[in-house]
Amino acid sequence: MKPEAAPVRARIVLIDDNALFRESLCMNMTEAGFDVLAFESGESALSHLVDGEGADLVLLDWIMPGMNGIEVLKRIREVKRDVPVIFLTELTDQIYEEAALQGGAVDFVEKSRSFSILLRRIKLILQGVKNSLANPAVEASTGPHFVRGDLELRRDTARAFWNGKEITLSITEFKMVDLLATRAGQDVRYRELYDLVHGEGFITGNGAEGYRANVRAFVKRIREKFRTIDENWDVLENYSGFGYRWRDRTTTDPV
Repeated sequence: MKPEAAPVRARIVLIDDNALFRESLCMNMTEAGFDVLAFESGESALSHLVDGEGADLVLLDWIMPGMNGIEVLKRIREVKRDVPVIFLTELTDQIYEEAALQGGAVDFVEKSRSFSILLRRIKLILQGVKNSLANPAVEASTGPHFVRGDLELRRDTARAFWNGKEITLSITEFKMVDLLATRAGQDVRYRELYDLVHGEGFITGNGAEGYRANVRAFVKRIREKFRTIDENWDVLENYSGFGYRWRDRTTTDPV
């Protein structure tokens, strides 16, 4: 009888210039069952991430000498790294959180929060990455290739096209477009869209309704990306206080 294989440990990259904070967090993360690789600067971490070394999640400080956190995030996204990035910072102003989400981060956590809260967020985000790119019920009914009018979604590779031109979406943005387009003509709640990012039932740092700002940041970025291809793109409607709706102008052609 073969011995059971050891469970695969998620790989976390921590980027922070504070040596004491790095040491403490690395110890806690290791005890929680993660493999942690820590870097004191954005430049050194990028050499690891961009050159092909893997990571399942990145914890990123904002204020660092040399390259700051938002610059590191931008560089990661430029090379199409869809690794989830959580900002872990002392900054508390909402303007920084919005900039982080617009830049492609999936969460923004203050360093003052307890390790148990950070750990819960990490586990929910990692669990979301393991799930299918699309809602399982939706995928079962429409298959890996979805077409609605000028929109084409290739779920097997998470690639999106509008009028034949590729839209470079992150994994989270792809999930949101998939859900909205599949349910075209129906209102999709903010909470449903947020659950695609963090997992069902996740509570943001801004209280029970804080997820709305998070979703708006993602939707704003989605609109900007589609409008780089089609400046008149107006398919996504907002229903204030509720959520969003994909305009139902065509029929669906599952392949």
